[in-house]
Amino acid sequence: MPATTLASANRLPSLWQSRDLLWQFTQRSIELRHRGSHLGLAWSFVQPLLMLGLYVVVFGFIFDGTFGVLPDESRVDYALGIFLGLTLFHFIAETFSVAPTVIVGNPNFVKKVVFPLGILPASTVGTAAFHLLISLGLVFIGVIFFGEGLSWSALWLPLILIPIIFLALGVTYAVSALGVFWRDLQQLTQFTTLALMYASAIFFPASKVPPSIWMFLRFNPLLLAIELSRDVLLWHRPLNWHHLVYLWFASLLTFFIGRWVFERLRPAFADVL
Repeated sequence: MPATTLASANRLPSLWQSRDLLWQFTQRSIELRHRGSHLGLAWSFVQPLLMLGLYVVVFGFIFDGTFGVLPDESRVDYALGIFLGLTLFHFIAETFSVAPTVIVGNPNFVKKVVFPLGILPASTVGTAAFHLLISLGLVFIGVIFFGEGLSWSALWLPLILIPIIFLALGVTYAVSALGVFWRDLQQLTQFTTLALMYASAIFFPASKVPPSIWMFLRFNPLLLAIELSRDVLLWHRPLNWHHLVYLWFASLLTFFIGRWVFERLRPAFADVL
């Protein structure tokens, strides 16, 4: 095969050209995750509900948490706010925690020069996106039957979710490539994921963050995505265009940097593995 063909096999357009292969790997990842369990795919519904119940009891009842946005905010309103925040956070956390072993765990594919390695990180994001859609479906059900109901502002939600997918892709590309050379990265991601959860205003509104800390957290794209999602889906507040523009900018920048890191390190994968 010509060198130009081999080089182009791992460029960005190959993700669309290899969409059938990407879909197959995503399906395979979903099936492997639930293989052998009695509930199988039902865990995709049960697990987020269990986590929701735990956090609502701890932060809602024990610590008496509230977002203070809606008048006469109920426990259900608070629960939906947490659930939506956790849904977006778990999407990023799922890809981030798995990313260090995406390439290391598939050495056979690395040694196949005609295999588009970009499929492996992308399928990881695809698997997380599958669970994201399930959790979002549960959020919509909760908003319709137990919350304030849906408004036309909910139509802005895709504009908030798309950059989050680019953000996850960029992080997964970079971390999966670096994980080949630095195996301790998997241990570091565990702490980073926990820190990200508390830095993303999942259990409290961003307005409660002290100014001295907000000057740093305001650059967290996940925090802004969570706040924007709550505004358009739960609280029916106007969309903050400044935050949305920054979210797109930060996510696309992360995507291109992550892709660049992956492409630069990819030729050395086979030598290390």
